[in-house]
Amino acid sequence: MSDTSPAGVEPSPVVEAGGLPEAATPGLWTSLKEAVHGTRQDLTRLPIRRAIFLLSVPMVLEMVMESVFAVVDVFFVGRLGADAVATVGLTESLLTIIYAAAMGLSIGATALVSRRIGEGDPERAARTAVQAIGLGVALAIPIAVAGVAFARPLMALMGGSPWVLEHGVRYTQVMLGGMGSVLLLFLINAIFRGAGDAAISMRVLWLANAINIVLAPMLIFGVGPFPELGVMGAAVATTFGRSCGVAYQLYRLARGDGRLKLRREHLKLEPGTMLAMLKMSGAGTAQALVNTTSWVVLARIVATFGSAAVAGYTIALRIVLFALLPSWGLSNAATTLVGQSLGARKPERGEQAVWTAARINAIFLGTVGLVFFVTAEPLVAAFAREPEVVFHASHALRIISGGFLFYAFGMVLSQAFNGAGDTTTPTVLNICCFWLLEVPLAWVLAGPVGMGPSGVFLSIAVAFSVLAVAAVILFRRGTWKHREV
Repeated sequence: MSDTSPAGVEPSPVVEAGGLPEAATPGLWTSLKEAVHGTRQDLTRLPIRRAIFLLSVPMVLEMVMESVFAVVDVFFVGRLGADAVATVGLTESLLTIIYAAAMGLSIGATALVSRRIGEGDPERAARTAVQAIGLGVALAIPIAVAGVAFARPLMALMGGSPWVLEHGVRYTQVMLGGMGSVLLLFLINAIFRGAGDAAISMRVLWLANAINIVLAPMLIFGVGPFPELGVMGAAVATTFGRSCGVAYQLYRLARGDGRLKLRREHLKLEPGTMLAMLKMSGAGTAQALVNTTSWVVLARIVATFGSAAVAGYTIALRIVLFALLPSWGLSNAATTLVGQSLGARKPERGEQAVWTAARINAIFLGTVGLVFFVTAEPLVAAFAREPEVVFHASHALRIISGGFLFYAFGMVLSQAFNGAGDTTTPTVLNICCFWLLEVPLAWVLAGPVGMGPSGVFLSIAVAFSVLAVAAVILFRRGTWKHREV
């Protein structure tokens, strides 16, 4: 895990915990244990590859756990039929709008916290974390109330079948009503990642998923003393698991055994800091909203071809997310290193970290894309039994995974802009690639051209590939290095 860095970027060798000089680079197993346990080293002073490794391992494991939430629900709900899977898929399409708000706040929190840590100011980082949590709570309450009240008309607007509107709407109400746990889970984990405490974020998702995995089948099918709630049981299990994760997050912040410790004097609102975060998070939310609303529109287009098409689309996307979310973990590692490097006045180090992470991501996603293309049918058969659903899901998986090499660079570079505090550039890229390209292309290919659902799948691959090429061009210009936050 050694690394050769540009002249002037790396300082003199660092002494690790226990007195081991950094020049004597630990072995893979030692580094893996340190990454999972949580490193205490200054990430701005380590060799690039080692810093990426120590951050990306827990972040990748965290993202795997996040994707497990989606896969577990579809795996068990798939036993209830295509309408039940369509309920989950249409609800998730609605939830992507809420996820946009959570991701927007998370972008601002990560950028500000990582910059303060890079500057060597943990007190300001702690106060920034409090402002972020306060904003998250203020946003969660009205969203939850509105979600419960308008669940049925929202599902009707999404094109839900009569079964979905009669039986599946309770799943939607529970999921929308529990959005506070989603917002805070995203947000506080982003705070931990920005501080460099990626291992804590990983453990939060481990806990939340363990609870969900155990409760989901029991509540869906009524195992033992648990009531048989059907598709709604998946929502109850997921919401409860995430809520337990939030409780653990707050405990770790209060305990203060990581890089951040929240004390009583930090628990006050600072309008200036909140305004700065809102400005940055506003662009971040718009960025995520553009992305996620495009998924909503795509789901609506697919819904015109029936529940089997929606179920196939949902299953394929869940499998794709299982591959992409670990890559988001690697991208998040680059995000943290960019923010901390800029705070430490080492922009070249941040740039090197981004290109290194992008190359690693390309190797990983290229391999996964090949596997998905070859084994599409057996993979989707684990989640569905109806032949029509399997057909749509496998076709979607092959088409979407064809662009994985492009996705690898686009994901890392977009997150690098965010880590630098430049949320405008990826927002513009998202508008151009998703609203102006992907959605119109999906409609044209699915309808007038006559490709059906396959046209929607193809538009996804095209849009993400174009975004990757544009992101590479803009990142090379280097204007992000001069961003002040």
